[in-house]
Amino acid sequence: AGIYRGGKYSIFEGGTRIPFIVRWPGRVKPRVSAALVSQIDFTATFAALTGQTLDAADAPDSFNLLPALMGDSDAGRQQFVEHSGTTALRQGAWKFIPPGKGQKRLANTNTETGLATEGQLYDLTEDPGETKNVAAEHAEVASEMSAALEKAKAGRTRP
Repeated sequence: AGIYRGGKYSIFEGGTRIPFIVRWPGRVKPRVSAALVSQIDFTATFAALTGQTLDAADAPDSFNLLPALMGDSDAGRQQFVEHSGTTALRQGAWKFIPPGKGQKRLANTNTETGLATEGQLYDLTEDPGETKNVAAEHAEVASEMSAALEKAKAGRTRP
């Protein structure tokens, strides 16, 4: 997982972050992007790429991120829910992991799960390794993200 904390079966970035490569010679220039992209977005993005129109009920959680994939924009989705034994919310540079119960470390792989009795908030721009929980210093951000995560889990809003 390189600089990222955790691994498979962990809610930390080492368990949830996946490299994504777009290759289209003559159209997409090689570069690195920090745009948030989810596999869920493939439906809306590929529909846009092929000129298809989706009905409102089709893939309601999918966003058209074609400009980000083509390298025409650095903007990806605003936020998304991650899942690995528990849930977390990514929103821009912030990541919020709510309090949870369970094993803090998997015995068979010695992997941190990310579960803790207190909520966790990380600024992934400053701390991509998720080493400093800043929930206490940014209580308002943690509270807002906690509420947004609960709404998304209840299906009351798109992440």
